[in-house]
Amino acid sequence: MKRGLFLVTLWLIGGAVPAVAQKFGYVDMEFIFSKLPEYKKAQDGIDQFADRWSKDILDKQAEIEKMQRAYQAEEILLTDDMKRERQRVINDKEREAREYNNKVFGYEGLLFQKKKELMKAPMELVQRALDKVATQRKLDFLFDKSSEGMMMLYTNPRHDYTDYVMEELGLDPDSQKAKAAPARPAAAQQQKQ
Repeated sequence: MKRGLFLVTLWLIGGAVPAVAQKFGYVDMEFIFSKLPEYKKAQDGIDQFADRWSKDILDKQAEIEKMQRAYQAEEILLTDDMKRERQRVINDKEREAREYNNKVFGYEGLLFQKKKELMKAPMELVQRALDKVATQRKLDFLFDKSSEGMMMLYTNPRHDYTDYVMEELGLDPDSQKAKAAPARPAAAQQQKQ
C-alpha cells in the first residue's frame, strides 16, 4: 500500500515538473580509501589507540580476576565483615572497569572521538576531490557503490568515476584496479575517456 502511494506521488510530481536530464555517477570509496596514504595513517593511529585502551581494559580484568582468586583462597579464614569488604572492593573494581570500557568504546566514547579527529583530514581531502570531479563532469548525483546502504543491481562502467577521483588525489588507479576488477573491454575503456 505504501509503495503504491509512493509511486503515485512520484508520478504526480514527475508529471508536474518538466523532465530534466540528470547525470549520475558512482565511485568505489572503499578502494579510494585503501589507496589513500592519509587514510591509512589515520587508521593506523586509531588502531594504536584502540590497542592501548584494550590492553588497559585487559589489565583491569586481570587485576579483578587476581583479586577474586585471592578472595576465594582466603574466604574460609575471613570474618563476615572482611568478606563483605573484599566483595565490595571487587565489585567497585568491576564497576570501574565497566565504566572505563564504556568511556573508551561506548557510544561517542574516546575511540569514537579519536576516530572523528584523525579521519577529519582524509575525509575532507576526499570530499574536495569528489566535489571537483562532480563539478568538472557535470554530475547531479554521485553514489558510493561500496556502501551497504546503496545497493546497485547494475552499474555501467562508463559511469564509474573512481579513477577520476583517484587522479584528483594524485593516486595511481591502475596499480590495484587491474588486479581487483575483471578486465574491461577496450570499447568500454574508450567510452569512459
